[in-house]
Amino acid sequence: MTAAASAPLLAAHGLAFARNEEPVFGPLDFAVEAGEALLVQGGNGSGKTTLLRVLAGLLRADAGRIEIEGRPAAADLRARAIAYLGHLGALKGELSVLENLEFLGGLHGRRPGQSIERALAIVGMAGYEDAPARQLSAGQKKRVGLARMWLAPAPLWLLDEPYANLDLDGINLVNRMITAHLREGGATLVTTHGAYAAPPVRTRMLELGAAA
Repeated sequence: MTAAASAPLLAAHGLAFARNEEPVFGPLDFAVEAGEALLVQGGNGSGKTTLLRVLAGLLRADAGRIEIEGRPAAADLRARAIAYLGHLGALKGELSVLENLEFLGGLHGRRPGQSIERALAIVGMAGYEDAPARQLSAGQKKRVGLARMWLAPAPLWLLDEPYANLDLDGINLVNRMITAHLREGGATLVTTHGAYAAPPVRTRMLELGAAA
């Protein structure tokens, strides 16, 4: 077995980020194995969203390093390995649900054997293919975002407050999707304000303190 094959899917070493010279988080050391979830907890201002954006490559860390399967997380490697679901869902309001998912699939690829129609059925959005994204409720947009994650071929999911704007059925949906993704050898980081909603899978905890 090679070092890369035995390395965690994601590892962070001494990772830190500051805004206007004020520390937001870090230094942090953590790892996520295939088949595992990392639950990132903390109150408002603790840096949960910022951490996921740093891991996704949307923000540059001030210190530390990120590795994917033992290799430095260069931009092309992150693009293949990471799928990120933020608060806004990456949807274009003037495009239909189907057009949004086709566009995003063209950018990020698609999991083999998965169709957009099937993904929308899984998240309870069958029949909304032609609906403009701007007409969707916050919960519906979240479900379309979850369909995008399901279609993505990336093994590592970064989910920022995935339970927000969802009812109990939606929370159970998120948990089922995470469970299936981990069963297939994927991993996920999930941010949450507390443990009121957490996936019923093998989970590590990362607690971020409130920003000073």
